[in-house]
Amino acid sequence: MSQEDHFRKLENMYHAAPCNAYYKPRLTVGNGTARLVLPVGSHLYHAAGAVHGSAYFKALDDAAFFSANSLVKDVFVLTVTFNLYLERPVSGGDLTAVGKVVSRSPRLIVAESFLYDDQEREIARGSGTFMKSRVPLTGEIGYRD
Repeated sequence: MSQEDHFRKLENMYHAAPCNAYYKPRLTVGNGTARLVLPVGSHLYHAAGAVHGSAYFKALDDAAFFSANSLVKDVFVLTVTFNLYLERPVSGGDLTAVGKVVSRSPRLIVAESFLYDDQEREIARGSGTFMKSRVPLTGEIGYRD
């Protein structure tokens, strides 16, 4: 299987995940990178009328996670730790998260991600460590053409 086939299958797996029916994100995976676009709507707001931090976390973790899983073709990776820095509120437009792998060892992959508003201002950032699981990448979990 080519790298491009692996990337497309990861994207399909992501888009098929039940939680994404609620968030409606769009993911693009590359070699050690991932880009996610999350549309903002009032369903993501906290009581003060801005996007809840959980949506920031989801976008940042997903972008970092898929940048890491782009380098692993046999199994699903798991988030071991994730640090998040919330920098500014947002209440409209799209959120764009960009993730990239910054370090890789036999056991752990470290990836960073940055979240931007629709004016390309950084609104949050995060970094995480990821490790291989025992869950094979198969059609049963949505990893398919």
